[in-house]
Parts: sequence; structure tokens; C-alpha cells
Amino acid sequence: MTTLTHALSATDANAGTREILSFRLGDEEYGIDILKVQEIRGYGTVTKIANTPEFIKGVIDLRGTIVPIVDMRLKFGLARAEYDQFTVTIILNVAERVVGIVVDGVSDVVALTPDNVKPIPTLGTQVDANYLDGVGTLDERMILLIDIERLMTSRDMQLVAAVTHAAVGG
Repeated sequence: MTTLTHALSATDANAGTREILSFRLGDEEYGIDILKVQEIRGYGTVTKIANTPEFIKGVIDLRGTIVPIVDMRLKFGLARAEYDQFTVTIILNVAERVVGIVVDGVSDVVALTPDNVKPIPTLGTQVDANYLDGVGTLDERMILLIDIERLMTSRDMQLVAAVTHAAVGG
């Protein structure tokens, strides 16, 4: 298990630089604000909850906190992936909740200046553009920037709150 410390300067107020955790889903690279990341851990066993959407894998007990786990491939309508030694769960703190997301692998932490962030193209993508902040460009890389707070608090993700409630017997 790797724990990220928030000693990393996630935002440089003077330059407007953002630090992003980049991760892979299939052939695409995505990024989320490093300040939302609590830790990164290998994918492990989850407890399934009946009658939940397919993208909600279930819940885990993380040091006494019940954490819903969302498979981002399924959430974004991508092909189902086989979980392997590279599959990881990113534990997030969003909207005063702890939520885990399953991704194919974590790449690295990158710093993006405002010049490195472009508007979202109007072309069709697998991800609903409402959840995208822009496209980060860095050398030859293009990183789709996800507004993870907006995604996790969206109407369909409110089911995550219901799953957590059901898991603790409420």
C-alpha cells in the first residue's frame, strides 16, 4: 500500500500549477486532482451489495470506514477489464466522503500549468463531458482531466451514498 502525503504542493497559487494523479483506463490516460487522493492500494476483495448498479463493485472496510468501490471502466462504459497485478484502487476524499475507484494502473503525478490545459473538444468521448475539466497536454501525452468531485456527487453516484448506508445496516 502506498500512502500519498499532502506535503506535495498540489496548487502553486502564483503560477496556477495543478498537480494531477494520472491513471490508465484502457488506452486512455486520465487525471484527477492530487488533493482528492488519500491513498493508492492494490485491488483487493470487495463485499458485494445486492441491487446496486454494475459499476459499484461493492464496499471495503478501510481501517473501520466502509468505503464504496466504483469500477471506472464500467462507470464510463468501457470494455470490461481483467483485474491483474497492475489494477489499483485509488482511495479518494470527495464531498466529505471516502470513495474508492478501480483503475487499470496509476501512471504518475504531473504538474500542469494553465498553458498545458486545453478546453474539452466537442468530439464524442466515452466520458460524459460534464465530468471533464479539460485536456492536459504534456510533451506527447494527452490526459483527460476528470472533475472527480462533480462525478462522485452526480445524481447516479448518489447511489454510492445508498450503498454505504446499506453496508453499515442503516
